Amino acid sequence: MPDTTIRSQSDVVLIGAGIMSATLGLILKELQPDIKIEIYERLDMAAAESSDAWNNAGTGHSAFCELNYTPESEDGNINPKKAISIAESFEVSRQFWSYLVQQNKVSSPENFIKSIPHLSFVWGEKNVEYLKTRFEALHSNPLFKQMVFSTDFTQLKEWMPLVMEGRNESEKVAATSMAIGTDVNFGELTRNIFSYLTKLDGVTMYFNHEVQKLRQREDKSWRIKITDLATGQKRKAYTKFVFIGAGGGSLPLLEKANVPEGKGYGGFPVSGQWLKCTNPEVIAKHQAKVYGKASVGAPPMSVPHIDSRMINGERQLLFGPFAGFSTRFLKNGSYSDLPLSIKPDNIIPMIAAGIKNIPLTKYLIEQVRQSPKDRINALREYVPGARSKDWKLERAGQRVQVIKKDEKEGGILEFGTEVITTADGTLAVLLGASPGASTAVSIMVDLIGRCFKDEIETPEWQEKLKVMIPSYGQTLNDNPALLAEIRKDTASVLKLTN
Repeated sequence: MPDTTIRSQSDVVLIGAGIMSATLGLILKELQPDIKIEIYERLDMAAAESSDAWNNAGTGHSAFCELNYTPESEDGNINPKKAISIAESFEVSRQFWSYLVQQNKVSSPENFIKSIPHLSFVWGEKNVEYLKTRFEALHSNPLFKQMVFSTDFTQLKEWMPLVMEGRNESEKVAATSMAIGTDVNFGELTRNIFSYLTKLDGVTMYFNHEVQKLRQREDKSWRIKITDLATGQKRKAYTKFVFIGAGGGSLPLLEKANVPEGKGYGGFPVSGQWLKCTNPEVIAKHQAKVYGKASVGAPPMSVPHIDSRMINGERQLLFGPFAGFSTRFLKNGSYSDLPLSIKPDNIIPMIAAGIKNIPLTKYLIEQVRQSPKDRINALREYVPGARSKDWKLERAGQRVQVIKKDEKEGGILEFGTEVITTADGTLAVLLGASPGASTAVSIMVDLIGRCFKDEIETPEWQEKLKVMIPSYGQTLNDNPALLAEIRKDTASVLKLTN
């Protein structure tokens, strides 16, 4: 029979049509307009998994309110380093998005980003003390200078009336507020970027196409075997550089690439659910993102929050997420994803990480066993007057936490975002979850620096990066005047009201 396989040649192949691929593809196209890019997505639309608004937190993870980025040490100290790094990265994202709006590459910023205060809220003497210590550790940094701390019941009632309604005024409570917080619809932003990107010469997007195999050839280029799920048509794509940004699907593809840098990596899937408010009167009472403290052993994606969102043009109110366990690596994945990911090189790290994370296992079991009444009781810790008839359970996204080899411990469970690049710079893989989407621009610029080492040093690329990201090469937390100027400029371009 004749070979009917379709063959194509490109400079870059992006696997997965989420915010990471969209960001990387557009930055590369801006830096090198003649670059040829192919994008392959297993589903029938962009941003249908982790980047979708219903599947991620949408806080614009700027570390203003997420307490898991400022853990308390045994001696009671708070190290603000991670929160500062994330806040800095989010400012970089805002600059890039502003550039896209100014250049008419994406339209209507109000469709993907809105102003909304970010609050952290705690109760109980020990937690109040923690929040005060956290405030003191962060407030001295320019990135967090606008943070306000309060234990005043009346003040807290002004900030979050729904949360304070029905509470005892003698209860010890505290909150911090960052009025300059945002709500980001990464699904909308991703689709907006791809809409522009795929109209450019040399960029082709393939939906319903699943990558089956990856193999590096002797000349260091890659051959990728792909199947069109709609027609069964086989395809071979040849390229100089591959980026795998397929969310939970990245780990199986990394294993198929069979590169030394990928050995020993495993994944632990965590699913999620929201309680979604169905009462417009309740939704209207709350206009803030209010984050609390996570339970012992909880993964970062399970930090409880009562969250005002704009999704598809409608105000929504969500509480959660409630964690669960599924062997799927993607919301639209297979139950065999986890078993098939276990290989001889990662079984020891996975077992070691499992043994060391018994609290996480216990937490997930407790979450899975929760009844509707248990979930409403958890909600009432944040919304004392919540009525079960006003809320319904919705399935949220699927995340895969990274497990990797560790010489001392055998294997460790990582809760952040991990970027793996090969020594020759021809393959990059993004694993993990939080903070993810909000720091996509910083992550991709760093990735370009690792994989396009010679090109990024050229005057042309350096100049263009400074046009797209005015603070490129500088640290905003060390330059308060520049930070203030950039925040003012990006707020104006993105039509932010705070």
